Amino acid sequence: MSKIAFLFPGQGAQYVGMGKQLAASSPKAAELFQRAAEILGYDLAELCFNGPAARLDSTVYSQPALFVTSIAALESMREENPDALLSCEGTAGLSLGEYTAMVFAGVMQFEDALKVVQIRGAAMQEAADAVPSGMVSVLGLERDQVAAICGEARENDILEIANLLCPGNIVVSGSNDACERVPAIAEKAGAMKVVPLAVAGAFHTQIMQPAVDKLAAALADVPMSAPRIPVVSNVDAVPHDDPEEIRQLLIQQVCSPVRWEDSMRYLIDAGFDEFYEIGAGRVLRSLMKRIDRKAGFNNISA
Repeated sequence: MSKIAFLFPGQGAQYVGMGKQLAASSPKAAELFQRAAEILGYDLAELCFNGPAARLDSTVYSQPALFVTSIAALESMREENPDALLSCEGTAGLSLGEYTAMVFAGVMQFEDALKVVQIRGAAMQEAADAVPSGMVSVLGLERDQVAAICGEARENDILEIANLLCPGNIVVSGSNDACERVPAIAEKAGAMKVVPLAVAGAFHTQIMQPAVDKLAAALADVPMSAPRIPVVSNVDAVPHDDPEEIRQLLIQQVCSPVRWEDSMRYLIDAGFDEFYEIGAGRVLRSLMKRIDRKAGFNNISA
């Protein structure tokens, strides 16, 4: 019998039209978008279904949009494939997706988590606006090689490893000047490809530090329960039971590297062999293919 884990996507997976089919086919999914509009103060369904893309791609809007769309996909799955949902024994989410995982695991309530996600997105956007910064994907090199590239390209600026996604796919993040030095140094080190990412700023680095206090304040009063199933943390790639520890890790996550490959290897080593990517896009599927080709994988599309 398969051991099932649910995975939830993060920022970058959004696209205009996401959630539209879910809302049309599932009354509970449609109701979620209505509840979200009341909490957020704007019509999230209109933005997700019809764009414009430039607004949806903004950190302020993409984080709540992806969070709600993944929860809506869960509601649709609850109606269409309840057995898989009931059989799920573990979960993880990429960066923002960790909040979806927390709601699914019963750590936070939907309304509370959405309010936090809205504040998180706005605070991260504000921190990005304050320092011209970005992210660069380095393909085809090992962790120690990418760490060395950061050391060489950093000079007097900020440059850190931000996402450890899968073998040969590592994202570095930092001030614009440092990011601009990465391609030449990485290609000299043998990188297959170096791709600047279309993001607002240097997520998962110390540049996001101004967002930490705002996120901590938002999370301070949110009731949290022990998870009913393990939720693997982005920060240290293991699950935690203590709600207060989880609260601190969610705060820490904003400035810490996302250890996605390590998180997936934790689940695989724990016997998980069937994975569901729930929400927008198929990014997590492509990463898993590089981590373990034998793992079973399903997409519950938005």
